[in-house]
Amino acid sequence: MNVDWSALLGTAAAACSALSFLPQVLKVRRQGGRDLSAAMLALVLTGGILWSVYAVINQATAVLAANAVIIVLVSAVVVMKAFFDPGGRDDIRPLRIAIDMDEVMADALSEHVRRYNTAYGASLTIAELHGRHLEECIPAGRRVATEAMLDASFFDGLPVMADAEEVVRDLAALHEVFIVSAAMDVPCSFDAKYRWLRRHFPFIPPSNIVFCGDKHVIDADWLIDDRARHFARFKGKPLLFSAPHNAAETRYPRVASWQDVRDHFAGLEPSRGPAAASESIGSISTATAPD
Repeated sequence: MNVDWSALLGTAAAACSALSFLPQVLKVRRQGGRDLSAAMLALVLTGGILWSVYAVINQATAVLAANAVIIVLVSAVVVMKAFFDPGGRDDIRPLRIAIDMDEVMADALSEHVRRYNTAYGASLTIAELHGRHLEECIPAGRRVATEAMLDASFFDGLPVMADAEEVVRDLAALHEVFIVSAAMDVPCSFDAKYRWLRRHFPFIPPSNIVFCGDKHVIDADWLIDDRARHFARFKGKPLLFSAPHNAAETRYPRVASWQDVRDHFAGLEPSRGPAAASESIGSISTATAPD
């Protein structure tokens, strides 16, 4: 059987050309179209229309079919770019918000104090930790054993911070939300932390859960964290979540609860990038530290 290699080659080339914009359609649907040149889209669309006219005149069916698909896909990109990037402004997009887990989403401190008190018959209270870490408030001889309490079972059953589920869900509906935990501090916690997040925050996809060491590697507009050390080299904007140990920290804007987090992001212009975040950073008062 004779094979028309010329026709086969042309059909394959037409199919590749026709489908070349499909990945772009999917990307624009997920991330918006701010990075796409409107002039480029106009030229591709015009080219597709002219090629279609050429194909009709010359009865080139493969060329006509390929360019019809191209016109449809490019038109879809143009419509989505207009929808996700109204006015063509490059700084309009969902915010990328990184959120720490322990002492921000999960109440790890209360569980640690409970285990310590149970193990040693002590009566340490959260109020006594104001301005200090737990290890600073217990006898030196107990510190190693107390640190060892942070095993896998510890992270599996932590209580959720008040309003965290509701507010994080609302943020995730408008922005890109990533859960970022310095899990390398306690390597045995990986599985337990992942199970905890899937149980309480199932709307956060696994691809948006990041276990790391130094959080400066995270590319985000905002980082919500209770430990100020993670802000030192972070390229975005910091938001300190109040905890007893950071009560004396005054270098960064802070929030005292998840309702404060909601109010903070509601006060920013919708879907704005780092420029707007920078303008709004002064709206959070450092005076909200717990007494």
